[in-house]
Amino acid sequence: MTRYLISFDDGAMTFPEEELAEVAEASHAVVREAQDAAVWVFGGGLERQQASIVATDGTVTDGPDPETKAVLGGFSIIDVPSREDALEWAAKIAAACRCAQEVREIMPGSTA
Repeated sequence: MTRYLISFDDGAMTFPEEELAEVAEASHAVVREAQDAAVWVFGGGLERQQASIVATDGTVTDGPDPETKAVLGGFSIIDVPSREDALEWAAKIAAACRCAQEVREIMPGSTA
């Protein structure tokens, strides 16, 4: 099995506020489905713009870096047999969250 990071940019979820409960329920349903399929590892949304940048010398500054064009808004980590499987889960998440998802393979040997 291979782990994949499925993520979306902060601000990508653009739907009317009154639809938030419906989107949340659809998103939770996909998570439950992934848990039932035993492919869910971990995931969550990130607080908007609450990043800190820690330099190699330990200096801490508020983030994100001003040159950053995209900021991570949320993510899921799944463990599946193939990239095609990861893309299928990303499609389910995209439909539930109503925003495009990026899929990246996590390097082998990474631990959780």
